[in-house]
Amino acid sequence: MGHDAAASDVEKLVIIGSGPAGWTCAIYAARANLKPLVYEGMPSQQLLPGGQLMFTTEVENYPGFPHGIQGPEMMAKFREQAERFGTRIVTDDIVEVDLSKRPFTLKSSEGVVIKAQAVVLATGAKANWLNLPNEQRLAQNGGGVSACAVCDGALPVFRDQHLAVVGGGDTAMEEASYLTKFASMVHVIHRRGEFRASKAMATRILESPRAKVHWWSAVVDVIGKDFIEAIVLEDTRDKKRTTLPVKGLFVAIGHTPLTGFLGGQIETDDKGYVKVQDPWRTTTNVEGVFVAGDVADSTYRQAVTAAGMGCKAALDAERWLASKGIH
Repeated sequence: MGHDAAASDVEKLVIIGSGPAGWTCAIYAARANLKPLVYEGMPSQQLLPGGQLMFTTEVENYPGFPHGIQGPEMMAKFREQAERFGTRIVTDDIVEVDLSKRPFTLKSSEGVVIKAQAVVLATGAKANWLNLPNEQRLAQNGGGVSACAVCDGALPVFRDQHLAVVGGGDTAMEEASYLTKFASMVHVIHRRGEFRASKAMATRILESPRAKVHWWSAVVDVIGKDFIEAIVLEDTRDKKRTTLPVKGLFVAIGHTPLTGFLGGQIETDDKGYVKVQDPWRTTTNVEGVFVAGDVADSTYRQAVTAAGMGCKAALDAERWLASKGIH
């Protein structure tokens, strides 16, 4: 066969990333007999195979779990279901891709080269953190520190308490606004003297009787042994420090979509999120490459929307492969 990889060496479908999008895509693809290969990613301090739900304690808003479920347990079930239908899984990262010709070439961090007819990008986005040791410790141990108010804000521990939100953009305003439904007071911490958020979003917070804005303030430490008790604020102008007692801290300083490894071959928006070519589909600017989940979604970022998109990506990939005569 000359230089071409033998057909048997070429994967029909490689899914890069795990989490609700990657695993749902794998479940559908495996059931359609596409024998998907999932590169689930390598565990690190801020990222785990299974995605952001691995850092979430209680998931109460996913349909079908009326009493809630722990994030990591839910992802273990998704993974098990994908495996049950024959999905193969590699615990490694894809670090480089060549999408200029088909079959596509993917390279893992261990130097393994994989050829693929179709690819689904499901690498997600990671929350930006303040990177304070106590913040990370309490976030990972369910200690009242979170990067998603919509996921965690309604939990009983946060009701009728003083809570803090860090950030000044639309996301921070949305998170703070959501929390005012449950908290007795929401403290919005912002390092400058005005918000970046749109006027309408900012006004909602500025006029809320349950929100208090702390301008020119940065969080420099989080206090609490097993659960957050207070945050230490530093004035960004004169460096004076004060302690603010709170029972919850929500970090809303944005997300970083994990698209660096694509080397600019896939069209993204100015924030790095993959652009979907057709709003109802999962197609990218490269034919045969599809996308699912938070890596293409800066709006919803929910487990259920990511899973739904994973399903769409599997169906889109299956139909596209069939149109190319690959079954």
